Amino acid sequence: MNGDGMLKDKVVVVTGAGRGIGREIALSAAAEGAKVVVNDLGASLDGDGADQSLATEVVALIRQAGGEAIANGDSVADAGSAERIIATAVEHYGRIDAVVNNAGILRDAIFHKLSVVDFEAVVRVHLFGAFYMSHAAALRFREQNGGALVHMTSTSGLIGSIGQANYAAAKMGIVGLSRSIAMDMQRFNVRSNCIAPSAFSRMIESIPGQSPEERARFIAMRKAKTRPVQIAPLAVFLCSDAAHEVSGQIFGARGNEIYLFNQSRPIRTVHHGEGWTPARVAEIALPALKPNLTPLERTRQVFTWDAL
Repeated sequence: MNGDGMLKDKVVVVTGAGRGIGREIALSAAAEGAKVVVNDLGASLDGDGADQSLATEVVALIRQAGGEAIANGDSVADAGSAERIIATAVEHYGRIDAVVNNAGILRDAIFHKLSVVDFEAVVRVHLFGAFYMSHAAALRFREQNGGALVHMTSTSGLIGSIGQANYAAAKMGIVGLSRSIAMDMQRFNVRSNCIAPSAFSRMIESIPGQSPEERARFIAMRKAKTRPVQIAPLAVFLCSDAAHEVSGQIFGARGNEIYLFNQSRPIRTVHHGEGWTPARVAEIALPALKPNLTPLERTRQVFTWDAL
C-alpha cells in the first residue's frame, strides 16, 4: 500500500466491490492510500440472494497488504440502506471523500418479452441506487466543501445493445443524473463523472444475441485484453484531487485505452420561413437531415477494432 498515494487520507466507498470491476477499484483505491468501505450485497447477477463474504474477502486482502478497509452488506436499491452505507464511512473514518457507484444487476430480455418487474428491478439498482448513494453523500460533501462521485454507465445506453432496454435506460439515466449533480454541486467543489467500462466480467459475459462463434471469440478477447483491473486506474484518478478540474464528463475504458465520449448537441438544423407542416417535414426536413441520422448500431459495430 502506498502511504503517499493519490488517495492518501481519503475515504472512498465502492459499491458492488466484492467482484469484478468494483473489487479492482476497491483494491486500487486502497493501494493508493484510501480508507475503503467495501460494499457488496453479494447478490446473484439478477439480484437474488446475498453473500456478504464477498465484501469481507476484499477487506481481508486490503488489510493483508497493509491498507484500511471495512465491509458493508447493505443494498444500494433502498434509500435507507444507501444512507447506512455512507454513515458507515463517516462513523468509522470521520468523513467521506468519494463514492464509486458500481453496483448493478442484469435481467436481459428482448423488449416485447421484458417484464415490468425486471425493468423496475434493474432501474432501481442502477439508477435509483446511484441517486440514493449520491444523495446520501451530498450533504457531507457540502459540509466538507468537496467530494467526488464516479458512476458506471454503459455503451449499452450510449451506443446500443439488444435485449437490454432496462439496463440501457438506467445507464443513460445515470448520465443525466451525473451531469446535473456536476452542475448543481459545482459551487461546493463536488465533482461527478461517468465511466463506460469494457471488461470481461459476469455482466459482460451474459450479453444476449451472440452466436456460439461470436461468443467464443468475444470471451477469448475479453479475457486476454480487457480485464477489470484495467478500469480501476481511471476510477481512482477521478476520485483524487488530481481530477479537480474534471466534472460532468463521460469516459470510456477498454483494455489499455481511455476515451472521452461526446455529449448530445445539435448537429444539423433546418428552417422553413412559412413554418412546418407534416408534409414539409417529409419533403424538405427529412432529406436534409437524413445523412446525419444515427444508425441503429450495436457497440461492437462502433468499436470495430480489438482492444489495445
